[in-house]
Amino acid sequence: MPIKFFIVSDYKNSSYHIRLPILLTVAVLAGVLIGANFAEPKANRKYQASIQKFTQLMEYIENDYVDSVNTASLLEETIETILDKLDPHTVYIPPKDAELAQSQLRATYDGIGVEFNLLRDTLYVVTPLSGGPSEKAGIQAGDKIVTVDGENIAGIGLNNRMVFDMLRGPRGSQVTVGVVRKNEDEILEFELTRGAIAQTSLDASYMIDDKIGYIKVNRFAESTYREFKAALTELKTKGMTQLILDLQNNSGGYMSAAIGISDEFLGENALIVSQKGQSAKYDSEARATKDGAFQEGALMVLINEGSASASEIVAGALQDNDRALIVGRRSFGKGLVQLPFDLNDGSELRMTIARYYTPSGRSIQKPYEDGEETYNNDYYDRYVSGELFSQDSVHFDENLAYETTGGRTVYGGGGIMPDYFVGLDTTDNSAYVNRLVANNTIREYTLDFRDNHPELKNQSAEEFLATFDVTESMLKEVVALGEKNGTRFNQRQFNKSKDLMKYLIKARIAREIYGDDNAFYKVFNQTNEIYREAIDLFKNPEKLKEKSSGVLLQKM
Repeated sequence: MPIKFFIVSDYKNSSYHIRLPILLTVAVLAGVLIGANFAEPKANRKYQASIQKFTQLMEYIENDYVDSVNTASLLEETIETILDKLDPHTVYIPPKDAELAQSQLRATYDGIGVEFNLLRDTLYVVTPLSGGPSEKAGIQAGDKIVTVDGENIAGIGLNNRMVFDMLRGPRGSQVTVGVVRKNEDEILEFELTRGAIAQTSLDASYMIDDKIGYIKVNRFAESTYREFKAALTELKTKGMTQLILDLQNNSGGYMSAAIGISDEFLGENALIVSQKGQSAKYDSEARATKDGAFQEGALMVLINEGSASASEIVAGALQDNDRALIVGRRSFGKGLVQLPFDLNDGSELRMTIARYYTPSGRSIQKPYEDGEETYNNDYYDRYVSGELFSQDSVHFDENLAYETTGGRTVYGGGGIMPDYFVGLDTTDNSAYVNRLVANNTIREYTLDFRDNHPELKNQSAEEFLATFDVTESMLKEVVALGEKNGTRFNQRQFNKSKDLMKYLIKARIAREIYGDDNAFYKVFNQTNEIYREAIDLFKNPEKLKEKSSGVLLQKM
C-alpha cells in the first residue's frame, strides 16, 4: 500500500469536505509543524560555484537548446529531485498548492460551507455546514450542484481539487451555484457570499457507558487543543472516570497541540517531548504544567499503523511516563520535525530541522536510508510479514531499548509499540464490500434512503440507534445498486461481509439523518477491533497484569 506524503490529508470515512479537501484517499500527514525564526543566509556559501554553474546551464537550455523547453517546469522537477535525496518528509510545495497546504491546519477556511460527495460525476451536497453561507441561503442536503457561475460542472470529470478551486475563495467574494433539487422542475440558483467556515478536528466525543468516555481526534490543528479541552470538560460533567483517546489513523499536525493534550494527563514538570537539530536553535523540550484536567483518571490511547507524528508524541509521552495504556498496533514511525520556509514565488519548503525524542530518550523514526519506495511500502511489508495480525512478528533492536518511569522496557527505531497488542481483524471484510464503498454505492444508497424517509428525523438519534435495523430488503437494494454501478455480486463474499455491511449502512444513515458524527461512530466503532478490546480491558482489568506497571494497573 504505497503512501505519498503531503502536508495534510482529511480522509473522514469517505466523506469529502470543502472545509478540508482530500488529496489522496490513503494519506498520512507529512510532518510536525513548530514555530521558529527563519534561518539567516550565511555570508560564505560553499555551494556558490555550483549555483552559478546551474544558472549557466539553465540559460544555455533556455537560449540554445534545439527544442522549446519549459524551463520553469524543469526547475520544479530539479527541486523535487534534490529533496528526494533528503528524508521522506522534507517536501516542496509549488505555488498553486501552497495556499491549500497552509490552510489545512487552520481553525477556519473561506468558502461556501458544504460537505460534499461526488457520485456519478455529479456534485452532491451531503450537508450544509451549520451557520455557513450555504445553510443560510437555503441549500439543502441532497441538492446537486450542477453549475458554478453559469458554467456546467456536471459530467465533466470532476475531482475534489476542481471542486475546491471552484467553491473556495476569498472571504466576502461571491459565487452563484445552480442546484437541481428533488421534486423541483427547474434549476435553483443561489448567490452565495463566501465566509469563514470553522474546521474541526474532533470526530466524536461521547459517553460509552456511565464511566467510560470516548474522544476521537482526527488531526492536530490550530483549534484541536481547545476542542479537546472542551470535550474533556463536558465528559467529566457526565461522570467520566475512564477515558479512551482514539488516535487511530491520526497522521499528525502541530506539535503544540500534541503537547497541550499530553499536558492534561501528566503531573507537573513531567517531560512530554524534546527535540534536537543540527543547529542548537532548534533544540528544546516541553514539560507538563500543574493544571492538567485529567491527571488521575484511567486512560487508554488507541493507535495503529496510521497513527503518526503528533499522535506518536502523545502516545510516547503517556507511555514513557506510565500514564496511559497504549492499545492497538505499532504506530507509523515518524520522529522528524518540519518547519515551513516561504520561497519568493509563493511556493513553500517544509524542511526537517530536528528529530524529536520521547521522555525516555528514544527516537521513534523508522529507517529511511533504503529510499522512498521502501519507506512507502512499509504498510505492505507489515501486512505480508504478519505484523498486523500477530505481535510475535514484531522485532525490535535490543540496542534501542529504553525504560519508562516505571521501569518497563520500550523501544525506539520504528514507531510506538502498544502495551497491549490487538491484531487486525479481517474476518468480515471482503473485496466485494470494499468495492461497494470505493465506488460510493453505500454512500449513494444512504443519501437516497435519507431523502425517502424524512419521518426518521422525528425520532432522536438515541432512539434510532437503539431501534433501527438494516433489513434483508435493504441489503438487496444495496446489491442491486452496486450492480448498476458496475460491482458484480459475489454471494460468498456477501455472506462473509453481511454484518459489516449492516454496520456501515446504519452508521451512514445515522450521519445523513442527524448530521451527527457521534451517532456515526457509536455504530461504526462496533466494527473496530481495537475500540472493542479497549472497552473490554476497562471492564476486565485483570487481563492487564502482565502488560502494565503497578501504578497503571491500579488506575485501570
